[in-house]
Amino acid sequence: MLAIVRKPLTVILASVILFSSCKDNNDVKPDLRADIEYNTLNANVAYSDQFKNESGTTTVDLTDGNNRHKMFQALSYYSTSSISAKTTIDAAKLKSLFANTGSPFVDISTSTISVTGATLNSAPVQLRNVTASSKSSTEAEAVRKKMEDNFDAIATASLSVNETAAKGKAGKLGSYLLDAKGIESAQLIQKSLIGAIQLDYISNVLLNTGLNAENHSLAEGKVYTQLEHNWDEAYGLLTLNPIYLANSTDAARGTVEFGAGSYMWEYNKANYAKIYPAFLRGRAAIVNNDKTELQTQATFIRTQIERSIASAALGYLDKWKTSTTDDARAHAIGEGLGFIYSLRFATIHGADAAFSDSVLNGLTSSEGGFWDLDATKINTASDAIKAKFGL
Repeated sequence: MLAIVRKPLTVILASVILFSSCKDNNDVKPDLRADIEYNTLNANVAYSDQFKNESGTTTVDLTDGNNRHKMFQALSYYSTSSISAKTTIDAAKLKSLFANTGSPFVDISTSTISVTGATLNSAPVQLRNVTASSKSSTEAEAVRKKMEDNFDAIATASLSVNETAAKGKAGKLGSYLLDAKGIESAQLIQKSLIGAIQLDYISNVLLNTGLNAENHSLAEGKVYTQLEHNWDEAYGLLTLNPIYLANSTDAARGTVEFGAGSYMWEYNKANYAKIYPAFLRGRAAIVNNDKTELQTQATFIRTQIERSIASAALGYLDKWKTSTTDDARAHAIGEGLGFIYSLRFATIHGADAAFSDSVLNGLTSSEGGFWDLDATKINTASDAIKAKFGL
């Protein structure tokens, strides 16, 4: 007779607990598709072509990210092109572009921007609701209101678009529109939104809390999981290109980029070429349920975006010092102030609103703003940023 071996109750309970833990653990592979060998990823092949399901259909959908990217381009284009044309700017129009209300988008076709207005007007996404979205609802709304205050400021300054700027007086200096404190609102808006939208939503939401999204089953009616889509949306918000910075060298950027994607190349020469491979490797890690690798790549991308923006802030502070005309100095500080505002979203490096505001106040809190700047103020700001970011 076959002997029955009875396991102690403690062993049985331990087995049940272990089994249950494994079944509930997010590390369990959902068996949606085969693993991807990391060494098969190719930095010379389009992003969407490298992630397909068993039927050969790409599991990548960049639409949401790309649409927000184009909305950002369109908002920036409206303010800057109006200044070039010496026409007034409508704050309500900027707010509509920001919130995608009232069908505000129009067709734009230039050497660097291609926007179909009807597509963006009908898109179920907007910029406003992802601005500062990693923050509490109160903090996020304060940032959104700050952006809209900037829209009001540039509209007011544009009433003097045919006058010459001077201390205490809005107008144009060279080709740049300044407010009464000598601040170029167009640059302040664009560079602040790089931080409040691209840095914060990509880094602090999609590639941070967004990594906890569902990866065991496909999103309803889709060919991807929510986690896959979060990662893809981050890529699509950074760049419109199938291969980010394809054929770029330190001397020449190989693709047309906008916002954070452009400044990554300009101000992070050591790491810009590693960003696309990191996006590929992270996406493969999602397919493989390799959380360790996923976190490694997400942290790398987040860190490099932050370093790029901090380096850009330093670069424009330096341009204030090296510029030889007031219009060039005003342009430099306008960009610099926007990047410094963006540093409040650089959470990997421990920056926050208090740090950002402290640096900003040291530069422009005086009555004369830009017109009162001197090398001491610039150097103090630069030193604070270098210390915080280890630059």
